[in-house]
Formats: sequence, structure tokens, C-alpha cells
Amino acid sequence: MRSTHYIRDGHQIRLLEGGKEYFAALIDAIGRARSQVHLETYIFDFNGAGAQVAEALLRAGSRGVRVWVVVDGVGSGPLPNAWRQRFADAGVEWRVYSPLSKLGLMIPSRWRRLHRKLCVVDGQLAFCGGINILDDLYDPYHGVLEKPRLDFTVAATGALVQEVQETTSQLWWRMQAVRYVRQHNFPEAFSSFKAAGLHLPWTQAENNAQSAHIVARAGLLLRDNLLHRGQIEKAYRKAIGLARHDIVIANAYFLPGRKIRKALIHAASRGVRVRLLLQGRYEYFMQFHAARPVYGILLAAGVEIYEYTASFLHAKVAVIDAYHERPWATVGSSNLDPLSLLMAREANVVVADGPFAKQLYTRLEQAMVFESKHIAAEQFANRPLYQRALDWMAYGLMRSVLFLTGKRY
Repeated sequence: MRSTHYIRDGHQIRLLEGGKEYFAALIDAIGRARSQVHLETYIFDFNGAGAQVAEALLRAGSRGVRVWVVVDGVGSGPLPNAWRQRFADAGVEWRVYSPLSKLGLMIPSRWRRLHRKLCVVDGQLAFCGGINILDDLYDPYHGVLEKPRLDFTVAATGALVQEVQETTSQLWWRMQAVRYVRQHNFPEAFSSFKAAGLHLPWTQAENNAQSAHIVARAGLLLRDNLLHRGQIEKAYRKAIGLARHDIVIANAYFLPGRKIRKALIHAASRGVRVRLLLQGRYEYFMQFHAARPVYGILLAAGVEIYEYTASFLHAKVAVIDAYHERPWATVGSSNLDPLSLLMAREANVVVADGPFAKQLYTRLEQAMVFESKHIAAEQFANRPLYQRALDWMAYGLMRSVLFLTGKRY
């Protein structure tokens, strides 16, 4: 196994694919909650399955469970009035991270978003991945989808649950402190800042492993603008550097910086098979086109690229050496692009375990073989001139955005 200080023994890890599996597990966990539910998400949409999750939160709050929900001010729209009243009546507390002012995203500091998708129930069970509270077959911009997005979450028990509880609690109390400061209620603000620094009580989960769970070594990786600025990127680079046989990375929005590109190219040069599963459907101009100028460099180095076409790809996962002596896998919210690695709050779970890595690898291999289009180097080099122009325009805009933020990537 790979020796990394954040990975510890004794976790039960369950891989969940798509909202269908995730929401069923999440609603079941919320339904059994006895004391607390902390939920963070970039998007909370009240259509379809999202409404079912909201109803589960209402039921929990009504029976006395402390329910805290934090959503992002860009990813989630205003809380509908009907739900606002119902949440208030049930005691469900709803907060918006970095709500936009009249200037919107014109201020670079507002590009720092809450992109992680975390939930912790009773300090015993945690969820971490890339799936928003958003129905699998609905998209706010594209309407009804024919097939569900490809995305993943993990359900975990073990030591990393305490870390999830602490990070969600810290963000909550910091946001509370800011609210009190704006209200000029400085004693309460001080108390909230103090609470944000405390290690809250945690109860180890009971050993209730099921056949779908894998006893594994695992750890939590965070990315923020305080203590964890480069933790996720460094973990990726180290795992890629240690790869000996194969690397599979699935990313919805892929625009790696120089160091990760260099690591992937070096891996390919030493005989490691490197495959990327990337977005094949047009979703957003910047994310779709800005990634493509990087394709040529990687293809020339022997990296294989597949574009997922069955539906939208939303996964942010990777698996390395799944069938060999040092397997490594990660599932989380962080893309390998500048928004995730330089500005957003992100969370990934890393699992150093053979059975888990094989399970994820098998699903990604199936997606590449049967649900994707292979991008050949010659085909890519001969793409139409107007496509190349759009690609370089988007890439240039992305670099300009980074320049405005003062970030080096």
C-alpha cells in the first residue's frame, strides 16, 4: 500500500454510482439519524430526487435531529419560499456560502466557491463525492436527460468521519461568526469563531459492515484557501509518480496545470498506460473548449483520451494500479482544473485498497469501452479550424482569469 500520512486503517467504504444509489443511501441514513445531520453541497435542486432528500431532512428536523445545510451561492438558486417555511417549521437550518452581491462574479474573490459534496450523520457515517443534490435525469440548464450522469460518491465509516464532521462544523461556525459580525453582535461572533476551532465530540461507528462494504485503508483530502491549499493536487502528483502499471482518471472538467501534465507525461514515458475519461458532451463553453489545447500535448506523449458520450460526465475520480501491489483510488468533488485546484473548497476520499480500486476500475473501463469515443492523435490534429480557434480562445480566457486572480498554474 502507498505510505501516506492521511490514510488510516479500519474504514468501511461503499462505492455509490449516480444519484439513484447515492440518494437511496443518503435518505436511509438521514431517516435513521438520532442527533445530527450536516450536509454541504454545491447544488441543491428541489426537482425530483432533490425533493425526496429535502423531505428526509424535514422529517429528521421534525423529530429533533439537528440539521445543518450549507449550499453554494452560485451553484444553488434561492431557497423556494414554500421550502423556506417548511424548513423553518421543522428546525432545519439553511445557510448560503458566499452569496453573490449586485456585482455577481465580477469580483475575483467571489470565484472561491463551496464545491465539495459532504454529509455526516450522527458522527458515524460520512458521504463524500461529486454528486450534487440534483436528480440524475434533470439538469437546470439542459432540462430532462435521457440517461443519468456518470458520477460517484462513497459512503464511509471509520476515522475519516471525524474529519468530515470537524470540517463541516468549522465552516458552519465560521459562517455564523460572519453573520454576527455583520449584525454587530461581537460577543456571539467571538463565541462562533471559538466554536469553529474546537474538536467536536465524535462517536466511532458500530461495526455493521455489509457485503457491499469494503474494509479498507482510507483518508480525507481537503482543498481550501487556508491550511489545505495544495493537498489534493499533491496527492494526485504523488500517486501518479508512484504508478507502475496503469492510470485511469475520469474528470468532468479537465485542465491540469504544468506539474500534473508533466507527471502524466513522465508516467507514460516509463511505460505506464495512462487513460483519461473526459467530458464528451457540450455543457459549458469554457470548460468544454479550454481543455482541448492540452489534448495534443498528452496524445503526443502516448496518453489515451476517451470522451464520454452516453450522457454528461460529472465524475471526479481516479484509480491507479488497481490490480497490482499498491492500488490507489480517489472519489470526490475536485476536478483537475484551476477552479477546483486553486479557488474552490473541495473534498476527496482516497482509498488504498485492492477490492475498491478494482470495482472503480471495472466501471471506468466499461465506460471507456462501451460508452465513449476514443480520440486518436491524428483525428484530433485534423479537427476543423473553427474548433481549434474556439479551443484556443477559451484557453486564453481561462489563462486571463487566472492572471486576474494572481494564481500561478
